[in-house]
Amino acid sequence: MTRNPYKWMAALACVLASQGAWAGRTLDGIKQRGQLVCGVSSGVAGFSQADSNGQWSGLDVDICRAIAASVLGDGAKVKFVPLVSQQRFAALQSGEVDILSRNTTWTLTRDASLGLNFVGIAYYDGQGFMVPAKGKVKSAKQLKNATVCVQSGTTTEKNLSDFSRANNLNLKPVVFEKFDAANAAYFSGRCQAYTTDASGLASVRNKEAKSPADHVILPELISKEPLGPAVRRGDDEFFAIAKWVLYGLIEAEEYGITQGTVDALARDSKDPAVGRLLGTTEDTGKLLGLDKDWLARAVKATGNYGEIFERNVGPKSALALPRGSNNLWNKGGLMYAPPVR
Repeated sequence: MTRNPYKWMAALACVLASQGAWAGRTLDGIKQRGQLVCGVSSGVAGFSQADSNGQWSGLDVDICRAIAASVLGDGAKVKFVPLVSQQRFAALQSGEVDILSRNTTWTLTRDASLGLNFVGIAYYDGQGFMVPAKGKVKSAKQLKNATVCVQSGTTTEKNLSDFSRANNLNLKPVVFEKFDAANAAYFSGRCQAYTTDASGLASVRNKEAKSPADHVILPELISKEPLGPAVRRGDDEFFAIAKWVLYGLIEAEEYGITQGTVDALARDSKDPAVGRLLGTTEDTGKLLGLDKDWLARAVKATGNYGEIFERNVGPKSALALPRGSNNLWNKGGLMYAPPVR
């Protein structure tokens, strides 16, 4: 069959025109209201948690602050909207939030069917198990017939079922809609084990346990859980901004640009790569619809990726998580950003 090339080009032009109507809508909305609206968890220490004064902190929180600083010039111009697992995707799809930065696993099904785009990986995690230290369980494979607290509507619930079947463990999930309810059930002794992302277990143990030493996280990770922010599909401009802010924070760490050195490096550095990153020799911001110092603003607001990690979840934080896979690619980890150029 011979195709009419002009008809095909006209159809393509209509598609592109339709997409253009959406391009930038999120960015325009953020600028008009003077605030980024960021969907976060309802309370996971180290990632997104509000204190008694309503001040949010955490790795996921800082990513939103970095984006706000890049777009609005002020990392404080963020409204945080706490969302439970079952609410998060609908909140993003409906426009209730501009971005979801809420320890969410990037999977094929979510990527392909929910009308969203994952920005990148902000934390490499894996699903683990926590049990009382006084017991004799040293491995997840010793949990045969155990009751396991788990939150519904998560990849965790499905992974638990797969792990149980694959290892003939007959695990008995005790499912809760809300994170807090699952935590309470485990610490009240209703379940013999608790499963979620290993970082989440460390967070729960630090936040909820009367004595964190009374609970151990078993060594096995039963899944890959690449956690990262997501934005609505159909707005390529904002997708690019969110993606490159995350990559820029990783790239800033690689080139030694910190919250404390960013101004001096912008003024004095002769390194072409540093000049590109900080907008002193090239204007990459123009390609994103931002000012040329978009990344310098982000680093000033939050520090680079390594600083964000160390402050919120790293070895010197309350969670004391090792850098591990979340270290830079040239230090044995998986954090690798495409060049900002």
